[in-house]
Amino acid sequence: MAPFSPVNRRRLVGATAAVLATLTALSGCSSSDGDSTDGATTEPASAYSLPAASLAQNRDWNASFDLNGSELQLTLDGVNAPQAVASFVYLADAGFFENNECHRLVTSGIFVLQCGDPTATADGAQAGAGGPGYSFGPIENAPEDNFYPAGTLAMARYGNDGESMGSQFFLVYADTTISSDAAGGYTVFGTIDSGLDVVQDIAEQGVVDGADQGYPAAGATITNVVAE
Repeated sequence: MAPFSPVNRRRLVGATAAVLATLTALSGCSSSDGDSTDGATTEPASAYSLPAASLAQNRDWNASFDLNGSELQLTLDGVNAPQAVASFVYLADAGFFENNECHRLVTSGIFVLQCGDPTATADGAQAGAGGPGYSFGPIENAPEDNFYPAGTLAMARYGNDGESMGSQFFLVYADTTISSDAAGGYTVFGTIDSGLDVVQDIAEQGVVDGADQGYPAAGATITNVVAE
């Protein structure tokens, strides 16, 4: 799924209508239209099933993954975003995110890198509509002021649909304001504690073909995902 727009259909973060329609997810799509953070799953039912929110154990989780071989350390907020954290932990434990390509970088209007689409390919040719075979809601822990500071980890979803979150999420690499839509804001389920510079370095290299959103020119591959 994608916070922008899945396969040119969904949008990540509704920041500026002219900027993009992408995540989120937010999550899991690869689109080029719009101004929101779409990220619902369109994958058929599979071996994955939505875990109970109780899996988050009403606590913070330490998590990490490598992005292009460099480690990011995260804190997941299982208190304020239990369903999103439960889903992320469940999928991480299942190896779902291993070798995942972050398929959408946005460098104008909003500043996010979107990941979590299992259909994404390293050349950026395929991405945007993939997910785990389930979707969930409602939105959790969205900022009332629509402000997503650098280091925020949030879920992508379809625009105007708070029940469409799946596996796609986005990393905010510079302070960003993302306008709420009819469904509200975007689920904030964690923070980047170290390694934000890794995401920023990817962003500095821009998007393939020089666009302001799309597949990152530097590539962005996730490996070694751990949550505990």
